[in-house]
Amino acid sequence: MMRFLLLFSRQGKLRLQKWFTPISEREKKKIIRDMTNMVLARQPRSCNFLDWKDLKIIYKRYASLYFCLAIENQENELLALEIIHRYVELLDKYFGNVCELDIIFNFEKAYFILDEFIIGGEVQETSKQIVNRSIEASDMLQETMEEYMSKPAF
Repeated sequence: MMRFLLLFSRQGKLRLQKWFTPISEREKKKIIRDMTNMVLARQPRSCNFLDWKDLKIIYKRYASLYFCLAIENQENELLALEIIHRYVELLDKYFGNVCELDIIFNFEKAYFILDEFIIGGEVQETSKQIVNRSIEASDMLQETMEEYMSKPAF
C-alpha cells in the first residue's frame, strides 16, 4: 500500500501532494521537508530507492519535477516505479508533454487524473485507455455544464 505521493520541483517547491493515510498537518510538513531534502541532495546517477523510517521511498525525476512515492516495506519497488511512470504517461496524454506549469495551473486536473488511477493507496485502474476515457467523459460533462450555465434563463 502507498502512503503518500509528492511532486516537487528541483528548487524544492511542492507542486502536488496526495496522502493515503491520515497524518497530522505538522507531520506532513516535516515529511515534505525531509523528502525534498533527501531526494534533492542525492547525486543524479544514484539509485531511485531509499529506506526511510519504516517505508521505502521511490522517486523519479521527469524534466524539472520529482515524483516521490512512499510505500510499505514489503511492497515491490519496481512496481512503485512503474506506478510513477504510468501516472506521468497519463499526465502526458492529457496535457501533451506535461511540464511543471501544467501542474501549477491545472492542479485540479492533475489530482483528478491521480484519483482516477489510484484510490486509497491502491491502483484502481491499470488500463491507460480506460482512465483516459473517464477523463474525457468528465471533460465533456464539464463543458456541457458550462454551456448550460452560460445560457440565459428566460
